[in-house]
Amino acid sequence: MKPKLSYTIWFSQRTGSTLLNKALASTGVAGNPEEWITVPDPETFGIEDLRNIWQQGTTPNGVFGLKTSSVKLDDWVRAFQRELRLPEGLSRPQVWEQAFPSCKHIFMTRRNKVRLAVSWWRAIVSGEWHRVHGEKPRQEDIEEKYSFDAINHLFVECSMREAGMAAFFAEGRIIPMNIFYEDFIECYQQTIIQVLQFLDIPTESIQVGAPYFDPLADDVAEKWVQRFREERQAGWPNIAW
Repeated sequence: MKPKLSYTIWFSQRTGSTLLNKALASTGVAGNPEEWITVPDPETFGIEDLRNIWQQGTTPNGVFGLKTSSVKLDDWVRAFQRELRLPEGLSRPQVWEQAFPSCKHIFMTRRNKVRLAVSWWRAIVSGEWHRVHGEKPRQEDIEEKYSFDAINHLFVECSMREAGMAAFFAEGRIIPMNIFYEDFIECYQQTIIQVLQFLDIPTESIQVGAPYFDPLADDVAEKWVQRFREERQAGWPNIAW
């Protein structure tokens, strides 16, 4: 059965999307916004797969949640159009609305893209993408794994992903709820309540627990941020930061 209300969390890496996912799922009234279309192949994706996603991602009140990025966005739009037997000529947001009814949109970003790229590279080389609250940090020394080329690539990639999302929003004249990572981690509980209000979900009886994850930023990450900042602007006549 189709959900009554849907929402999509649009994200690039290291913006707090999984932290938000865990918090919203824990309320029991805001769906289960996992990355339902990250692993499947859109070329072989069928209508039963979509129905299965609806079932897994929907809470008893009919609210469905999904988080995704702009990667393979056009492939997924074509898959939904094919499996739902939709007419030609629909915009991408119109097709998305048919796959995820009454869909609202949340855009997660991070103001400081250098710190985003460094956090992304740190997660790749350390293998530590998240740290459950209270767990001990990993002891592996990764300081020598700094790579200007890798961080520079991720710096550009996150911008391209966000440009893809912005194009999708513009196509559908969508005004998403914007969540900035820097604000989210400072105002965690307030942000969760604001998301529920944006989704028109009553919040009177909602208890927001402590964050599921602890921050991963450390001295090594900060050294990489400053090193990349200097190397990326080397030789510039007008230093921006």
